[in-house]
Amino acid sequence: MSLLPRKGVLAITAVIDIATHARNQPVAAKALAERLGLPPRHLEPVLQALVRSGILKGRRGPRGGYDLGREHQHITADDILRAAGTLEDEELPITGSALLTEVIVPALAQAERELSQALAHITVEELMTGAQALPKATTISAHHPTTDRRPS
Repeated sequence: MSLLPRKGVLAITAVIDIATHARNQPVAAKALAERLGLPPRHLEPVLQALVRSGILKGRRGPRGGYDLGREHQHITADDILRAAGTLEDEELPITGSALLTEVIVPALAQAERELSQALAHITVEELMTGAQALPKATTISAHHPTTDRRPS
């Protein structure tokens, strides 16, 4: 069971793919979707959120696509998850029983802060190093067990 939403894992994967494949030209959404084994319509909302936050730069036109919006060593997994809308900066007020407000919510809030701190130490640069060590066929056709929903 993954603690991160599928959308968040997809956002991180997309950024790492773009970082490793965007050499002198942007990565086309269609090529990215093909490598990830997803329809482009699943990626577009995530990519647009990443552009709005400055994680990615989007270029229009026949040679358009996506590139990193800033240096890879300055982008963290936490940045990407927040940009994709899978981690919230503000806590919603929760009301209810004393058990909920005084025990459960504070404990979960502390766990979320610790997860966010851990994710802030994982950089795109570090993940790129791992991605570059993979055999080329693996990066194109592999399915992650938490994101592959095909029946067994």
